[in-house]
Amino acid sequence: MKDSVFIYSPLFLNYKFSNKHPFNQLRVELTVDLLKKLKALEDDEIVEPRFATDEELELIHDAGYIRAVKQAGEGKLSEHEALNYGLGTEDTPIFQNMHQASSLIVGATLTAVDHVMMEKSKHALNLGGGLHHGFRGKASGFCIYNDSAVAIKYIIEKYGARVLYIDTDAHHGDGVQWSFYDEPNVCTLSIHETGRYLFPGTGTVHERGQGSGYGFAFNIPLDAFTEDESWLKVYKEAVTEVAEYFKPDVIVTQNGADAHYFDPLTHLHASINIYREIPKLAHEIAHSYCDGKWIAVGGGGYDIWRVVPRAWSLIWLEMKNLSCKAQGALPKEWLEKWQEKSPVELIPTWEDPDPLYQPIPRKKEIEEKNNHTLELALQFIRQQREYNAKKNVNGQTF
Repeated sequence: MKDSVFIYSPLFLNYKFSNKHPFNQLRVELTVDLLKKLKALEDDEIVEPRFATDEELELIHDAGYIRAVKQAGEGKLSEHEALNYGLGTEDTPIFQNMHQASSLIVGATLTAVDHVMMEKSKHALNLGGGLHHGFRGKASGFCIYNDSAVAIKYIIEKYGARVLYIDTDAHHGDGVQWSFYDEPNVCTLSIHETGRYLFPGTGTVHERGQGSGYGFAFNIPLDAFTEDESWLKVYKEAVTEVAEYFKPDVIVTQNGADAHYFDPLTHLHASINIYREIPKLAHEIAHSYCDGKWIAVGGGGYDIWRVVPRAWSLIWLEMKNLSCKAQGALPKEWLEKWQEKSPVELIPTWEDPDPLYQPIPRKKEIEEKNNHTLELALQFIRQQREYNAKKNVNGQTF
């Protein structure tokens, strides 16, 4: 069994809305090249993805929607019909062969799932995935098909496993949450910027699931301008408590890199330091509860030059127990190759510039607000713990 596999194809670049659109899969190529220049990614660790079948896509998406995506990519869908499916909007423009490009992204995550669940590897990484805003019959937020939702349903159907989904994108993982809102075998945890200021506007602490899925959806919306210390406190406490409560068979992590201060679409003030800690704790949780079973995908991240390659490389380095390589200067060859193409000055080190930004006057207020939100989000778990403790004291079984 391999320790980790890296799912990648140059065809990921075909998922492209336009030259000016903020979603740019060049960031995956930048990350792959950085890891290779670091001599941390070998050719025999890279696995070619397959395309998802229509049947697999229909685990989450309506057949009519899939047909519409195919027609749109062939120029055969009217503008009116397209808009009914969330296609042809400013966020999700139509592009040629969009079905093929999108189904490859889903197939890549399914490839990652099969490697882990069939015990070909402990961990698998698909940085092309993480399109968490896609809905059953509608595209949304740069996402056509929802690869994470399809993969989770696939895990349930094919492998009968309980899945903990952890989403650290700055945007709420709405498409995945709503897909499993009444499903007790899936627990979703999303840590994101509050929807008061940011798309998609959902993900409040009161969204806890429904029916048999009640108590298996967790949301921690953070205040704008949240910094590292507060972000990491929330992340570590939430992931630790939710994992202990749910006890998953496998974890799926969505690793959007858009909580960084440099990201142009969000308002959080995190640094590269949180991207060291995110995969570290995920790795620990996977080995504590799931015999190492960990599937990781990409997600948001719109400063593709200064932030995403460093942040995403840290996931693979953690999977491979090579975090020690992420110190000091970035490889000179990588910097020289990409600086001439970058519209901004590349950061030459794994660490961010110091200082990264001017001090935030509301820091204490923001931290207190986030702590209160954390308490509300985890209230259900803590109440359950107290209830069970009282039953134990009284000598009752449960």
